[in-house]
Amino acid sequence: MDAYAEIIESLKAKKIELENRLGRIESSLRKTHDRDWDEQAQEREGEEVVEALDEGIRTELDQINAALSMVDRGEYGVCVMCGDPIPIGRLEALPYTDRCVVCARESE
Repeated sequence: MDAYAEIIESLKAKKIELENRLGRIESSLRKTHDRDWDEQAQEREGEEVVEALDEGIRTELDQINAALSMVDRGEYGVCVMCGDPIPIGRLEALPYTDRCVVCARESE
């Protein structure tokens, strides 16, 4: 698992970064609205963008958490489809992947 140590540490760091970002987004969404109708319309448009970011962050966090669970079970770096090792280069590029290139292509 030593070959994966740097990748796993980057996953943990990314998880912390995303959790912090998610906290800021949630805080932003809880702010009270301006009483001016024009301002409220602009704020609501901004909220839609923030909510889309929130959804993307949650998706990435779910993927990172799944990868870290695989680490805990000793299954990280093994394709969930075929059981073959996932090349280190693929994990460096996409550290939360759970499929080798061949299986990822087949599942698309």
